[in-house]
Amino acid sequence: MKIAVLTGGTSTERDVSIVTSTNVCGALRKRGHNANMIDVFFGSDGFEDADTFFNADNDLDKEAERLHKLSAKVKDAVAERKSDNGMFFGPNVLDYCKKADIVFMGLHGENGENGKIQAAFDLLGIKYTGPGFLSSAISMDKSLTKKVIMPAGVPMPKGTELTKEERGKTVDIPLPLVVKPACGGSSVGVSIVYTHEELNNALDKAFELEDKLVIEEYIKGREFSVGVMGGKALPIVEIIPNGGVYDFEHKYDPNGAIEICPAELDEETTEKMQHIAELACKSAGIRTVSRVDELIKEDGSIYALEINTLPGMTPTSLLPKEAAAIGMSYEELCEKLIEISLDNIDKDKF
Repeated sequence: MKIAVLTGGTSTERDVSIVTSTNVCGALRKRGHNANMIDVFFGSDGFEDADTFFNADNDLDKEAERLHKLSAKVKDAVAERKSDNGMFFGPNVLDYCKKADIVFMGLHGENGENGKIQAAFDLLGIKYTGPGFLSSAISMDKSLTKKVIMPAGVPMPKGTELTKEERGKTVDIPLPLVVKPACGGSSVGVSIVYTHEELNNALDKAFELEDKLVIEEYIKGREFSVGVMGGKALPIVEIIPNGGVYDFEHKYDPNGAIEICPAELDEETTEKMQHIAELACKSAGIRTVSRVDELIKEDGSIYALEINTLPGMTPTSLLPKEAAAIGMSYEELCEKLIEISLDNIDKDKF
């Protein structure tokens, strides 16, 4: 197959996306596919045409290094393109994606997981991996996620949204609480708040990233993640951070956390957590793949925290670990994600 692995972009998770895409592209090449990476925002003018792009045997590590260096230019490039009324997609991106058998979505964060690119691809007839535009939009916005999946019976922490314009509004959530950007990922900008002074600092930090936040009750408990593929939950992974909380640094440091998969849980709890993950995905309209983060309190209460529609595929990511627990290699997982997406190409778009 001819596969364009879409990477980079402009979000706070740009560099994580590049790591994901480098791994995915290498795995797909090992399985005999004609795969190559292209930065969704910066594009590529280094190939003669689409055939040259797909047939290239370029050094992926060197390409990743080049893309990482571009990360420092994102802010200025975005401002320049907006002033010129330029479109988001970089040079040759749409042309190469149109000529691909499928686009592997190696993006993370804003304009990758929020459904905008998926909606554009739907209109252009471009096939891609992962959930459709509406499921992506619902799952990306943590405030919207609550409104959609809690009425379906998915337990989540109590919370409210807060916009910049409402900054002075009283937050009716008792301390301690959690402040998080509504549409952020990888725990960027997330704070656990114990005092009113800390709350102001947390709001400042989060509002630097987004104009809308989610404020929710802090629930102390064991942390877990449950991958869901084709509506069926994978083995659960427990995450035990090596000090502190499971923040950005812990997530992408190979020694940042101990991850146990399958998690050491009794059968009843395992089934309950897997059911919650499956229900969360079903309620958001996801039929392909996602990963649901959950917590268990000391009293056994289970809470879903969020849905990740484009789970990381880095060396420290959780979905590959869960797949490995059922005997599925990384390369097989990449192909499985393509297979499921092609099977649901029309169903997963509402």
